[in-house]
Amino acid sequence: MAAADDRRAAALRRLEVLVGEWTMEAEFPRTPPTGPVGRVVFDWILHGQFLAQRSEAPEPAPDSLAVIGFDPDSGGYSQVYFDARGVARVYQMTLGPGSWSLLRAAPDFSPLDFSQRFTGTFGDENRVIRGAWEMSEDGTTWRHDFDLTYRRVGRPTTR
Repeated sequence: MAAADDRRAAALRRLEVLVGEWTMEAEFPRTPPTGPVGRVVFDWILHGQFLAQRSEAPEPAPDSLAVIGFDPDSGGYSQVYFDARGVARVYQMTLGPGSWSLLRAAPDFSPLDFSQRFTGTFGDENRVIRGAWEMSEDGTTWRHDFDLTYRRVGRPTTR
C-alpha cells in the first residue's frame, strides 16, 4: 500500500503549480480580444486530497466549479466539472512539466454530442498558462474553439 500512497502523494504535489489565484483571458474567433475576463482560484479541499477550481467570468463564459483528483488507474487525474448552465462533465487530465491537458471523449453526466480537449503550456516561470480549447464531432477531426490564457495573481499558496 505504501507504493500506491507514494504515487498519490507525488501526483498531488504536481498540482501545486496550479494553486492560487489567476485571471482568465478568452479569445473567441471573430471577436476582438477583451483582456482579463474572469478570475480562477485553485485551492486544496478535503484535507489536501482534492484540488478545487472555481471560476467566475462574464458572458459568454459561465461561472464554474471543478474538482480535480488523482486517478490511480491512469496515474493522471480526473476533473469533474460543473457550471452555472447546469452542465456537468468529466475530463481526463494530465499535468506534466510545462503542460496541462484536459480531454472529454466519453459520455458522463450527459450524452457525448461532441468531444472536447484543452491543451495549455506553462510559461514565465509558471505564472502564465497559454492554451486553447478544441471540439470534435467525430472524435478524430478537431477544430479550434477558443484560446484561453491564465495569468497568476500574486504569489502561489501551498497546502
